[in-house]
Amino acid sequence: MNKLIVIVGVSGVGKTTLAHALSKKHNFAMALEQHNERPFQALFKQDARYALANQMDYLLYRAEQERELRKGAVPALMDGGLDLDFYGFTRLFHTRGFLSSAEFDLCYRFYSFTRSLLPPPDLVIALSADAHIISQRLASRNRINIASNEDADLLEGYVNKWLESLPESKILKLNVSQENSEYSYSVPLILDRIK
Repeated sequence: MNKLIVIVGVSGVGKTTLAHALSKKHNFAMALEQHNERPFQALFKQDARYALANQMDYLLYRAEQERELRKGAVPALMDGGLDLDFYGFTRLFHTRGFLSSAEFDLCYRFYSFTRSLLPPPDLVIALSADAHIISQRLASRNRINIASNEDADLLEGYVNKWLESLPESKILKLNVSQENSEYSYSVPLILDRIK
């Protein structure tokens, strides 16, 4: 089965930018979030009644991506992914009242069942950055952001709680506050780690 590497962290930390920088230096199969193609995200941004549909769509979409990536012949790279969507965003939306406890439980059951059918990532690259960097990056984005600056600490706490459940050998933590768009410092570290 093909190796899967996921890049996780709060919205605006630079997951997609890092994925692109890595793909310039190594042959990876890639799967990105594709915000503009998801049918419920814009609806959810306008009306919280679409939160459950949005989360179930994302969980299913990310699981489908993982399944396809695992079939490939080259290492696979994802920005975000199934685990981040559940442990980060689904928990955040439940805390914020967008998902009821019953809806959260449905997402949990779906996530748990799906993860039992798909092996966990081989490596999790966990990104962090200073709050003002996150704020600048979110402000410069040209896409739908459900999670805001105010959500960053809470989201990071949920992600870190999930990371604590993983073996240390499966995690590479990087503070990318000082990185340029080519991730000149982080890319060599990551490539060395996956060799």
